Amino acid sequence: MAKAEKNTEGGDDTSGLSKKRGLQKGETFVPGPALRPKDAATLILIRRDSKTPRVLMGKRAGGSAFMPNLYVFPGGRVDAGDARVPSADELAEPHLGKLLQANIDASRARGLAMAAVRETFEETGVIIGSPSGAQRVKTKSNHWQPFYDTGHMPELSPLRFVFRAITPPNRSRRFDTRFFLLFADETKADVPEHLTGSGELEGLDWIPLSDMGDIEIPTITETVLKEVRTRLEDTNAKRPVPFVQFKRGRPSFEQH
Repeated sequence: MAKAEKNTEGGDDTSGLSKKRGLQKGETFVPGPALRPKDAATLILIRRDSKTPRVLMGKRAGGSAFMPNLYVFPGGRVDAGDARVPSADELAEPHLGKLLQANIDASRARGLAMAAVRETFEETGVIIGSPSGAQRVKTKSNHWQPFYDTGHMPELSPLRFVFRAITPPNRSRRFDTRFFLLFADETKADVPEHLTGSGELEGLDWIPLSDMGDIEIPTITETVLKEVRTRLEDTNAKRPVPFVQFKRGRPSFEQH
């Protein structure tokens, strides 16, 4: 279970979420009953091959229903096939255990990690995987076959579960998103410097963590990046995972 307590590491609310009672950047208020949040996953992919670590981000199109015109990490909804298709390995501890603390089973936890890998490939073309050898995988999942056709199997063991956030009520889209951190040098596949992507995210680029003030990002992303910067200095794998959701119109900060 998530442990309800103040986020005392770096302050109660390091990005100003608790100071804002209205909509956050990129959000639209929708009256009526709140939508049930859908499982989603995001990958925070970081390069450490320069003096300043750089993170992969892209800009959502202006016509997007969710967070238009804002820079985001690659990610999206979990697909039904994500938990079932094969991978080269599985999530490692303690990250699997932290996911399971939120009252989900191992299959659902695996599906979240696989969704982060798949969405990253679909939106950016980056392969998080290891070569599958001469035998190519065939699957009934149309979402996964293009990945396997590259000659790779998804890698899950290098992924670190580092953040969870649920979209506030009365929004046009609601997601229960798990954020996974991955260092580009820890995957067996080559992570290119120059990216073309699929067009789903515009202006794909490796953005220095020190230059985030030059782009427009969602408020929750500011909070996540604060945690990422802390983790670059604090490498303790057992560090608690922040969990942000809204209760009675105010952000609630808990930990896994």
